[in-house]
Amino acid sequence: MRDFAAELEQRRQSGLYRVRRQVSGPQQPLLVSDGRPLLSFCSNDYLGMASHPELSRVAAGAMQANGLGGAASHLICGHHDAHHQLEQRLASFTGRSSALFFSTGYMANMGVIAALAGRGDTIFSDRLNHASIIDGCILSRARVRRYPHGDTEALEAMLKSTDGHKLVVTDGVFSMDGDIAPLAELARLCRRHEALLVVDDAHGIGVLGPQGRGSVAELGLSEEDVPVLIGTLGKGIGTSGAFVAGPELLMDYLVQKARTYIYTTAMPPAIASATCASLDLVEHEQHRREHLVKLISAFRQGATEMGYELMPSRTPIQPIMVGDNWMALALSRALEERGLLVTAIRPPTVPEGEARLRVTLSAAHAMDDLQQLLDGLSDCRHILNAREEQVV
Repeated sequence: MRDFAAELEQRRQSGLYRVRRQVSGPQQPLLVSDGRPLLSFCSNDYLGMASHPELSRVAAGAMQANGLGGAASHLICGHHDAHHQLEQRLASFTGRSSALFFSTGYMANMGVIAALAGRGDTIFSDRLNHASIIDGCILSRARVRRYPHGDTEALEAMLKSTDGHKLVVTDGVFSMDGDIAPLAELARLCRRHEALLVVDDAHGIGVLGPQGRGSVAELGLSEEDVPVLIGTLGKGIGTSGAFVAGPELLMDYLVQKARTYIYTTAMPPAIASATCASLDLVEHEQHRREHLVKLISAFRQGATEMGYELMPSRTPIQPIMVGDNWMALALSRALEERGLLVTAIRPPTVPEGEARLRVTLSAAHAMDDLQQLLDGLSDCRHILNAREEQVV
């Protein structure tokens, strides 16, 4: 039998042990965490929608009308009017012919990838893709070829040397680096080499593109360019669940083949109703994205002037590169002592030697909130200075 206790201890010794923190009250910049108020800079609530009163009002009304539970899978008796309306709304929002509503982004990626590729097929996956994409590739039983992050030349060489059914899968915005995939070039390569392109835009939906329609829409790429678009609703949209959008033929195929859609209970109808309300707000409240852009610019300028190493990201995901696991934990704890919550991200979520603080900004942050973060980073700069002096 495996020594599970020894494995846990090894994680502790390596600075990789993870601990859940308990949050009370609504998700917003000022959180109550383990009974203590903290100003959070680690949420994916990019537009500040998670605690929007209109969404709570709509969800409460929908629960009064339709109850809470989904009660059954979509293919039994769980596919409610509210789910159908949301799918139509998502298709319109993304400029696609059709859409399916999944329970989570993880389930969407696993179900879609495993349905669209199988034994004898080949999947090409960006080396920094999310764990849900990686697991979907494994579940498919297809051959998986990982190409260097964002390297379209390497991908083209792989595509040229591969026959049969081919699937290219990428994040739109990469969750730990904050950079954006070269989607236009990927679309061109997939057309040239007859590969099906799947884009998971979990961190772009709501934030990027016209009216928040995502990184694919920002480039003006159509359904023909990106046939399969996946997105989550618990980040920029502020509710829960996920979706896949694309041609009606493929959506019908997924209804028949995507196991994570077929064999799970449908999400509560109230969540679908609240999501429709959120999409309306996301489309029309451009001021949220404009404020977010100002926050991102001010953060990058301030952190860079202090000597922090940032990554080339124009999204709300702004990693501060540290490298050492223990040093990342030390910087995170020092900020928490100052009332700031910024999570240290360590392997295997990121590659070995690339531990970091993953700063995420929200339209719900005020400029004064950002200034508190910059002041805290200034106060704590000596932690990294000491490490850099040791290296020298």
